[in-house]
Amino acid sequence: MATFKAIRIDKADKGTTAALTAFDEAELMDGDVTVRVEWSTLNYKDGLAVTGRSPVVRRFPMIAGIDFAGTVAHSSHPSWKADDKVVCTGWGMGETHLGAYAEKARVKGDWLVALPDGLSAREAMAIGTAGFTAMLAVIALEKQGIAPGSGPVVVTGAAGGVGSVAIAVLSKLGYHVIASTGRMAEAGYLGDLGATEVIGRNELSGPAKTLAKERWAGGVDSVGSTTLANLLSMTKYGGAIAACGLAAGMDLPSSVAPFILRGVSLVGIDSVMCPLVPRKVAWGRLASDLDRAKLAEITHEIPLDQVIALGPQILAGQVRGRIVVKIP
Repeated sequence: MATFKAIRIDKADKGTTAALTAFDEAELMDGDVTVRVEWSTLNYKDGLAVTGRSPVVRRFPMIAGIDFAGTVAHSSHPSWKADDKVVCTGWGMGETHLGAYAEKARVKGDWLVALPDGLSAREAMAIGTAGFTAMLAVIALEKQGIAPGSGPVVVTGAAGGVGSVAIAVLSKLGYHVIASTGRMAEAGYLGDLGATEVIGRNELSGPAKTLAKERWAGGVDSVGSTTLANLLSMTKYGGAIAACGLAAGMDLPSSVAPFILRGVSLVGIDSVMCPLVPRKVAWGRLASDLDRAKLAEITHEIPLDQVIALGPQILAGQVRGRIVVKIP
């Protein structure tokens, strides 16, 4: 059987190991579509997987990588044929199903979305899971009635992948965006993306009050823990926060006060098992509502053999914007 290049994660005596190596095609898992992977990206969860700092990988051996864009090589699924351009994010890739950091991937056809018109495969992965998650969060705020005229919206983890895309999309839609970051040196970068204001992470990192001064109508949070608790306590009456990450932790040291005294909504965003219809809607919105020039500005390209080295950096919050991975 043929082999192909892949980042393989194996169980070790202590933790896991990750290495770029040859992977036997015979070891690919079941699926009705085989894809020639052309581009992937580096997400926070990928950093956890290649470093082994969190047990996100639950099957061994595993090919890391939670998203890809590429071309269908073989298909027995009625929706797809050879040479179709496709995007795949989530569904347990890189966790329970062999993932995207490889020259080939075999997946279920129901997991795939057609590459949106006007987007290249590289641009799709410049968006990637992080940008897709950001778009789901924006759509959730809209469903809660949060419009540009409702008041400011706050984006935490602003210089990261989710935050960068969220700011770019929200600003293009006409929102007044407040960017929260632990890297104030990135204020210029965030302003170029469309942030009207930039605040330090420390303003949201202390113990949350039951209710604090109302500051924003909505928000997109990828941090969690005390930061999310502070966001809720500062959200205006009838506002909403879309929560999609846990960079600071899974706990939520808050109270019911924002919900029962101000009617605040906390909306959970899951991009992994998101059904197909909202996936298609989100990708369509990304193709139309994301400034392509801004996307290019926040994107940095690396080859597959640099992914493992960058894993610790994305976990440390040292990666700005989006990183696309060129698959050989």
